[in-house]
Amino acid sequence: MKPLFYLTLLLLCVYSSALSYQNKAQIAGYVTDAKTEEPIPGATIQLIGTTQGAISDENGYFVINNVAPDTYTLQCSFIGFESVLKYGVIVRTGGSPNVNFSLQESAEELEEVVITANPFEKLAETPLSIQQLNADEIANYPGGNNDIAKVVQSLPGVSGSIGGFRNDVIIRGGAPNENVYYLDGIEIPNINHFTTQGSAGGPVGLLNVSFFEGVTLATSAFGAQYDNALSGVLQFDQRNGNNRRFKTNFRVSSSEAALTVESPLFKGNNETSKTSFIASARRSYLQFLFQAIDLPFLPDYWDYQFKVTHQIDKYNELIFTGVGSIDDFSINVPDEYDPEQQATLEQVPIINQRTNTIGVSWKSRFKDGSGFLQTTLSNNTLNNDFQRFEDNVNESGLYFQNISEENETKLRVNYTKFKGDWTFITTASLQAVSYSNNNIDLVNNNSFNDKISFAKYGASFQASRSLLSDRLDLSAGIRTDGNSFTDSGNELWNTLSPRISASYTWDAQRKWSVNASLGRYFKLPSYTVLGYSVSDELVNRNTEYISSNHAVLGVEYLATPSSRFTIEGFYKKYNNYPVSLDKGVSLANLGGDFSVVGNEPVSSIGLGRTYGLEFLYQKKFTGNYYAILAYTLFKSEFSGVTEDYLPSAWDSRHLLSFTGGYKFGTNWEASARMRLIGKTPYASVDLDATQDSYPAIILDYNQLGSVYLDTFNQTDVRIDKKWNFSNWTFNVYVEIQNIFGQNIPSQPEYGLNRDENGNIIQPETVVQIAETDNSSILPQIGIVIDF
Repeated sequence: MKPLFYLTLLLLCVYSSALSYQNKAQIAGYVTDAKTEEPIPGATIQLIGTTQGAISDENGYFVINNVAPDTYTLQCSFIGFESVLKYGVIVRTGGSPNVNFSLQESAEELEEVVITANPFEKLAETPLSIQQLNADEIANYPGGNNDIAKVVQSLPGVSGSIGGFRNDVIIRGGAPNENVYYLDGIEIPNINHFTTQGSAGGPVGLLNVSFFEGVTLATSAFGAQYDNALSGVLQFDQRNGNNRRFKTNFRVSSSEAALTVESPLFKGNNETSKTSFIASARRSYLQFLFQAIDLPFLPDYWDYQFKVTHQIDKYNELIFTGVGSIDDFSINVPDEYDPEQQATLEQVPIINQRTNTIGVSWKSRFKDGSGFLQTTLSNNTLNNDFQRFEDNVNESGLYFQNISEENETKLRVNYTKFKGDWTFITTASLQAVSYSNNNIDLVNNNSFNDKISFAKYGASFQASRSLLSDRLDLSAGIRTDGNSFTDSGNELWNTLSPRISASYTWDAQRKWSVNASLGRYFKLPSYTVLGYSVSDELVNRNTEYISSNHAVLGVEYLATPSSRFTIEGFYKKYNNYPVSLDKGVSLANLGGDFSVVGNEPVSSIGLGRTYGLEFLYQKKFTGNYYAILAYTLFKSEFSGVTEDYLPSAWDSRHLLSFTGGYKFGTNWEASARMRLIGKTPYASVDLDATQDSYPAIILDYNQLGSVYLDTFNQTDVRIDKKWNFSNWTFNVYVEIQNIFGQNIPSQPEYGLNRDENGNIIQPETVVQIAETDNSSILPQIGIVIDF
């Protein structure tokens, strides 16, 4: 019987593979002017390597029918504009999103010559240190598990925290809270479930990758319109819901299930609708898996995301968008005693967290094509109920509590004007902030119940233009920010932040370019810092804006139309960094765990510096494969109550990553990701202090820089197989994380001294738990259905 079974299975696979090629698909999308966003009729769209193509209609819309499901390179061209190539476009019979093109006017005024744009797009104000990923690159990233934070950690200069159950985005030696995130121009405070308040990390991302049309990460140089950023700006461009037909995406993996739907609204008998939506809901069942394998904690989460787009008329558009999460982190008593799990059971916090961001954006384009005005109103809310107990099982003996709410209501106006070869961007923003905290801290003998409310405001101006037939791009900007809370918050001259950037292509083939930027950036300390009280006094009102001066210089070489080499040197100098007065070190030296960062008295006396060299080789998908190889050598250090520099919690010195994939015939794909992170410093445990406060663990920051985690090295492999049926696609993937079983370094753990049955040995003493093997191989399987 077994041979017959395997033969039947083989025949079914062969039949379904053959069926995949009997069904045809279509490619559709829009072509617009990158400046004015007006549709471009008559543009030519071609599938490279085939004879198939299309011409855009009067609305800029195009469709190519009868396309064999596969991965393609698309080219869009129009006389007077630079031709655009899109690599790695996956075409399937069900659920293929629109492929949209934005064309830049060419400086070469030739009627018959088409200039091809650099596929690695750069902005005048951000000519370097910028990375872009499309939707397919994100969804199919090995080791990414459909988590944008994990995907970003493979990019140059970016790393995550080591060894812990966390999802930080650490850019060029800067803390996770030095980054800002924008969803269609609306700022969102965090992108992770179970976020660490005052920071931004968490165990798993909360954004649905099925929404993204693209993601752009700027890691050092960014425009003046972005406030409160010191290290990076991560922009998520959500695609519009389909305005012609209903589409559905269903995804299930080893840890969660997600459903995404999109459709036109009020379409009637029309071919298209002026209103469309895309919405999703995701549910974790990680808690059931953790309970099945008898782990001592159970993370449980939901999230939602939506976008509604309404075209008022040819020149005006409304966008409503929102994203939120429900997070519950509870404990589970294992059936069998294990020293490590018992320590986790005693020390893990109880977390209930809610996040919500909702916003509306009105974009009005000027009828003469000379610019646009965008007005955005949004609200962010974070409710965090964080508690630690002496007895977690019975939730008794409360010794730490942080029940807090952060609320921001933001109005942002962006005025963009095109005048000749110049582009001017002027922004103004106003925010109403409220923060409340019912705090109990018996370890540090301080409790308070406070609420603060204040205003934040800012303005910026940026001017950019191209010279020498688009071979020289120049941009300069300035912004200032203030607030009504801190003692010096209204001294706007103290936060003047000028910046300038330039990019020059010196050869006729436009393969070589040199890029540079110089700027100053400011960030207000977190609300956990500002709202901290001692004896009913807000002791941190005298904190200053953190400042950082960036200098970046780089060279780029386009080896082929689809590949490039870059090398960049960067230097960041920090001033006014908050220093913990209790611990004597900068907040950048504290690292991040599942606690609350900044909930203590601080002083803005800290200095910091990160500097390094970064190399990148990147090849877009052509010839059946793609690859990204990046290496960063850097140093990150900060001062505390003295001017002596100590390594930051992120000072791993070496970041090496490789990501690549190869597509075989009949829709098979294999991909892999390798990451290496150098030895990372950590603070050792103060055993005497911990003995008196257990289960609270007290760290000895005087030893910072003397003990290091071993080098982190992990390789993940993923295999994808797609079946294209009539009007729907079935995709199965198998992913094996840490396929070589490499040991994942982690800090030593401590717990009460117990016998082999788990009974406490008297007198009670805190001891180090024997190091456990962290070299487990983690297989996962997932299914994606599009129709």
